[in-house]
Amino acid sequence: MRSISLFFRSVTKSLILVSFLAVAAVSSASAQDVAAGGAIFKQKCTACHAVGKVVVGPDLKGVTERREEAWLLKWIKNAPALIASGDPVAKEVEAFSPAAMSAFPELSDDDVKNILAYVKAEETKPAADPKAAGGASAEGGSGEISNFMIFGLIAVIIIAFIVIVVLNRVIRTLERVMLQKQGVLVEDDEVVPGDRLAGLKRLTKNKKFILFVVLLLVIFLGSAGWMGMWETGVHTGYQPVQPIKFSHQLHAGVNKIDCQYCHTGAFTSKNASIPSLNVCMNCHNYVTASDKYDGKTSPEIQKIYHALDYNETTKQYGNNTKPVEWIRIHNLPDLAYFNHSQHVSVAGIECQKCHGPIQTMEEVYQYSPLTMKWCVNCHKETEVNHKDNPYYDRLIAAHDKLKKGEKVTAAVLGGLECSKCHY
Repeated sequence: MRSISLFFRSVTKSLILVSFLAVAAVSSASAQDVAAGGAIFKQKCTACHAVGKVVVGPDLKGVTERREEAWLLKWIKNAPALIASGDPVAKEVEAFSPAAMSAFPELSDDDVKNILAYVKAEETKPAADPKAAGGASAEGGSGEISNFMIFGLIAVIIIAFIVIVVLNRVIRTLERVMLQKQGVLVEDDEVVPGDRLAGLKRLTKNKKFILFVVLLLVIFLGSAGWMGMWETGVHTGYQPVQPIKFSHQLHAGVNKIDCQYCHTGAFTSKNASIPSLNVCMNCHNYVTASDKYDGKTSPEIQKIYHALDYNETTKQYGNNTKPVEWIRIHNLPDLAYFNHSQHVSVAGIECQKCHGPIQTMEEVYQYSPLTMKWCVNCHKETEVNHKDNPYYDRLIAAHDKLKKGEKVTAAVLGGLECSKCHY
């Protein structure tokens, strides 16, 4: 009798372990593919594409159903070559937007398939709320837990519980049959009439059930604590209410004003800098959005006039100026050093690489997680373009002098840059 009980217990443990490992392995593989595709998509595609809406390029929702995978592999890796070959589908897609599709020869077939897997996974998600604090981090290869993995784990737990209950009943039945064959009188469990909590009381006396509940509780609390600590300091989706409702979609998107027209510091200094209201007045001396507001000046433009103590009738400035208290959106810890000019001028990185599709945002929010891992992954994948770049030309010239034994000072290597010492 005991041997039968021990046998079923060992089978139960084996089934639970095998099921958990199998589902976890499948879930991990799927999550890894989607996460890797998401990392590449957010680094190379978000400036022109989105899932569920049209940006510069077409809406990618359902793209795997509209186009064959083999064609998508060719198109994503080298669209100009596919267009030049006379492919009719490529010609049709080219006509969608005046902006040419870039070539990505550095991507492997697996990379492209991962991107497509990410796009397909995004199709099933509800529309993301940019105001949701601490939303899913958009970091490249962040190792986020996918919904498939979470539901898979929940399914395994439910299946394991059902298996335990069923096998316990089988074991009890077999033990009772063995005892009856041996002539031992087996009495049914005592049930008090009218006691609705009888089943629950029996469960509280079941050591296996108590162990299972405690194990689930430990797993749940441990996972919640780990996720909470992992998301600490990550503010993806942060969108404060600004004193003036400045629309990047209107200015950078519709009117196509270059980012550096307002954020002049991004090209020359560590900080992108907040544009002064005088920059706004270069246009808003004349543009007042009167058509939309029945011949009156826009309320948001009036806030600029009020801050500058500007009289729109006399076109004169007063002395009672007040600063606009903008709220910072993108914050890095004090221990992190980031130089805009090094990335924008030297590396030639577009603003959308970090700030996302800024030209589509009515109100700006933090698009990227800005975590250390996200930055490191970008540095691993971004190629250094040293051709016709004055920075690297001077660096190579300095190295050539060192090889010849000539004198090279720290100033030649950029030692006179203010940001080397001053944050």
